[in-house]
Amino acid sequence: MKGIKNLKYTGIIILATILTGCKNQNTTALHSHDANSHTHEQQDYFDSYTLEDALYGTKTVVTVKGTTRTMETNALPNHKTGTFPNDGNPNTIQPQNVTYALPVNPTYSGEALWVREPGVALNGIKFEPQTAEVVLCESGENYRVEAKQDLIDMGLDFNNAHVQPTGAYHYHGTPTSMIEAFDTGEDLVHVGFAKDGFAMYYSKSGVYTPSFRLYDENREGENCAYDRPGTHLDVPIQNSDPDGTFVSDWEYVEGLGNLDECNGTIIDGTYAYLVTDTYPYIPRCLMGEFEEERHGPPPGERLPGGERPQHDH
Repeated sequence: MKGIKNLKYTGIIILATILTGCKNQNTTALHSHDANSHTHEQQDYFDSYTLEDALYGTKTVVTVKGTTRTMETNALPNHKTGTFPNDGNPNTIQPQNVTYALPVNPTYSGEALWVREPGVALNGIKFEPQTAEVVLCESGENYRVEAKQDLIDMGLDFNNAHVQPTGAYHYHGTPTSMIEAFDTGEDLVHVGFAKDGFAMYYSKSGVYTPSFRLYDENREGENCAYDRPGTHLDVPIQNSDPDGTFVSDWEYVEGLGNLDECNGTIIDGTYAYLVTDTYPYIPRCLMGEFEEERHGPPPGERLPGGERPQHDH
């Protein structure tokens, strides 16, 4: 009987040790990935956090102190990417040294201001929806080319991203692999923060819909062409139908969807932005107060009254 009691006691100790070990392992789990699977940490990304991924070289440190959220990042994604360089993008992904300072308590102004880089993903990769590519017409019109189109190969990968000459990898549309990496099972996936401090989400069900549609009037422009080093492409613009190739193909219609002109809405009592699978994909403007090197009319878009902006270099 004494031997049995000792055996039972030993078994209890072993079981307790196993349970304690499991508990400790769960509380210290790292956000990590391998080539075929994902391990998701239930992390509050509204608080301070550190994101490191040895496989991809990612290192992002976010510190929330007082009224400022500071992100220091090498801007290397924590997920698979396409092959770079490629036929449409001659650049190689390189680590960056970037610091973002975002307000913890954002202020909603209600005034839509265009922004070149509206926000940054939780992994330190910037969102930059528009491109620098322009089709110019001898008659004076210019057409800013969208990243997601079939006219010009931008070398986008399966994350709707490519690389700038500086080596900066950046998202032009839905960051597919990033969403998978931060998916907690809910419909809304927290993907980042806008420069005004409001959160950015992606809805897996698509319940949030943009309020943009294609213009129903033909384009204008004679003797139009796209040029970049080593490439010349004549583009027939005059009387062509808007099909989404250019920024100016789209118009905002209030109430058409349930998102405003900056692809934002109120979620749980707080304003937030949505990244969507349809245009504008990523917000092109912000509704909160923020510091940006350039405001004013978006390049390549129609001005009030339907006029097109002049060539801007």
